[in-house]
Amino acid sequence: MTAPAVTARSTPDLTNLGIELRHRHRLASPERGLQEWHIRILDGEREVGSLRAARCLYYGADNLAERMADHGGLCAIAASQLLTPGGDFAPELEEAVEQPGSFLVLDRLDVQAPFDDQTVVTAVVAEVFDRLTDNYYAVVLPRTGPDTDTSTQLLAQAATDLAAEPFGDELQLIDTCLAAPERAVARARARFVSRVQHPHWHLDEDEEGWSEEDDEGVLTARTAAVLRLAGEELSALAWQEVAALGDEPLPRGAGGVFGQLPAITLRRDGQWRRQMARAFDDLAGDLQAPGETWLGPRCTGEEMALHLMIDRARSITTNRPSGVRGLVADLPHSSADYDWEGCSDDLFEDHDVLMLFDAQLDGMEDPDSGIHQAMGMVNLAADEWFEPFRTDNARDPGRGFRL
Repeated sequence: MTAPAVTARSTPDLTNLGIELRHRHRLASPERGLQEWHIRILDGEREVGSLRAARCLYYGADNLAERMADHGGLCAIAASQLLTPGGDFAPELEEAVEQPGSFLVLDRLDVQAPFDDQTVVTAVVAEVFDRLTDNYYAVVLPRTGPDTDTSTQLLAQAATDLAAEPFGDELQLIDTCLAAPERAVARARARFVSRVQHPHWHLDEDEEGWSEEDDEGVLTARTAAVLRLAGEELSALAWQEVAALGDEPLPRGAGGVFGQLPAITLRRDGQWRRQMARAFDDLAGDLQAPGETWLGPRCTGEEMALHLMIDRARSITTNRPSGVRGLVADLPHSSADYDWEGCSDDLFEDHDVLMLFDAQLDGMEDPDSGIHQAMGMVNLAADEWFEPFRTDNARDPGRGFRL
């Protein structure tokens, strides 16, 4: 879906932007399953926008379909498509949503310039449904049509950003039971925070003609450049530690690169550490050539190295904005730049290696352990970290070491 084109303008100051949720419950006239919430979008104490939310609680209403239809707006449309006239879940809804229970319907967005910005609206919507739902909700937002107004376009794009699925011609649904919306909310928050901290990085997003179709996934040119820098820095530190430590074991709680690894690695020797240091070099080299297909980490050691690189890259963009500006000055901009949550989600086949940090799962790296066998894990024992996952994309075993 193409984001609404807007005239180029300066990025608004988002430092004091927030939301206030208001709900009034009438004692003499209970909502009986439908609660109306008014969300104020505030710049400090000044209201710069608003959004209406209806919490539609299926098990708290005599006939939720009638209540939603009486509420009007998108609620009425949702009632006609998600519920039967008798108030039961429509068969199409039960196919679309894992565990239907209640609805949160968002409509009537009104936001003043310059805050009528997709990053802002997506962050507001993410925060609202995170606060007003649990795991048994379908969040209902509009779809766009040929005559859709700008505010509805912003709401519809927010739905897409937050992993909504189309439902008919007029609605999109976010199933809060699934993992994808949770990850999308984290990305929306991280992107908004990045915009607040580094507004100059996002100035060219508002140029007319920008489109979501221009994105190349999370590993954009600028993201790859910062990630490569993180790998190069970690490599330099790791090689220094290789020379200093030799075969000496590390105590728990040790600092440095090798001190950040799971406890099962603390007693590995110098040769093992050389291979770990080379993992940073290999990944940084993969990120060096623009246009090359990213093959991802090719062994467990590289998976761990990439996790550390993402953490360091996040720190670099937060704490060294001037350095980042110089590093990426000649690289194209993308709306997905510096999406470190997205990198953590999308650049790995799984996150099994991170389970090694959980003391309650000690021994899971043993192929004979129940957890290891039940989850189909591979190459988690420290002496297997540098065995390739697949022989068809294994690295050249004769490539050597830096030191």
